[in-house]
Amino acid sequence: MGRKPTQAANTALSPDPTPQREIRRAQVDMDFENQSLLVPLFGQFDANLVQIENRLGVFISARGDTLHIEGPEDSVARARDVIQSLYDRLAQGQDLDTGAIESVIAMSNEPTLDGIVNADKSAPPISIRTRRKTIVPRSKAQAGYMHQLAREDVIFALGPAGTGKTYVAVAQAVSQLITGSVQRLILSRPAVEAGEKLGFLPGDMKDKVDPYLRPLYDALFDCMPPEQVERRIASGEIEIAPIAFMRGRTLADAFVILDEAQNTTKEQMKMFLTRFGQNSRMVVCGDPRQVDIPGGDRMSGLADAVGRLEGVDGIAVTRFTAADVVRHPIVGRIVEAYEGPNA
Repeated sequence: MGRKPTQAANTALSPDPTPQREIRRAQVDMDFENQSLLVPLFGQFDANLVQIENRLGVFISARGDTLHIEGPEDSVARARDVIQSLYDRLAQGQDLDTGAIESVIAMSNEPTLDGIVNADKSAPPISIRTRRKTIVPRSKAQAGYMHQLAREDVIFALGPAGTGKTYVAVAQAVSQLITGSVQRLILSRPAVEAGEKLGFLPGDMKDKVDPYLRPLYDALFDCMPPEQVERRIASGEIEIAPIAFMRGRTLADAFVILDEAQNTTKEQMKMFLTRFGQNSRMVVCGDPRQVDIPGGDRMSGLADAVGRLEGVDGIAVTRFTAADVVRHPIVGRIVEAYEGPNA
């Protein structure tokens, strides 16, 4: 780093000897074997280390392949775990960005996440591999969600925007399609306008419904090269359609995702869930607080279904909160403001 390094001996979390301070201070040195990973670990102009410093209230200095961390004892311990986790991710070929660093910092405050933050080699890895990237959990809830996606038949994912509900489900679906675990990927959502009337839309049926399905396309293109997405759509291996197109079908050997499910009616939800076929997996994503069903007095099919089916064998429910938002940190604060006591 460009700042003057602190001269300190190699020691492990040794407390500050001054007794008048209530907050115990500590320092620790970290050594790294693979020096080629230090540039992406530190970030351009040490941006990654500065981010960790600002979030955890520690001071970090670098001397060659050694990092020195000092500050409040708990914060130093967290910073050490965060940096080790980031280094391990780089060693596994994963990329780092601001969001990944924020998620590891948030997860480092969860004592039950041994094996994720601390990279316990005896713990099974929690990740989803696609053609374009490897997705790892960015919150405790996402870690549990990934486990459910690998095990359960029907999963309800509830929570605010930005928590990765749909993105992680699409990644799991793409992974299973690539490996041949399923033969088809079916993505659906209600064609409901979010609080505004768009009026007449020109073009054929595809042109009319594509604006509602664009978020699903975006997730697909992030997990698979665009030419493969287009080829698989043309062959029918990937189908993206409004929920109305699901009526009368049996969806066997398929990974089926329903997005924005809070905008389904009870009748639509029952119709969709009963499409479940052999060797299939179904994920239903939505935010119960963002219902845009026309009329405003109809009960959301998502809330009704969760109330009826939670606890049924083979059906799992994951609930995300504002703390699980993995977009820019300000998104989490916005969600909290809108869901707080003055909402």
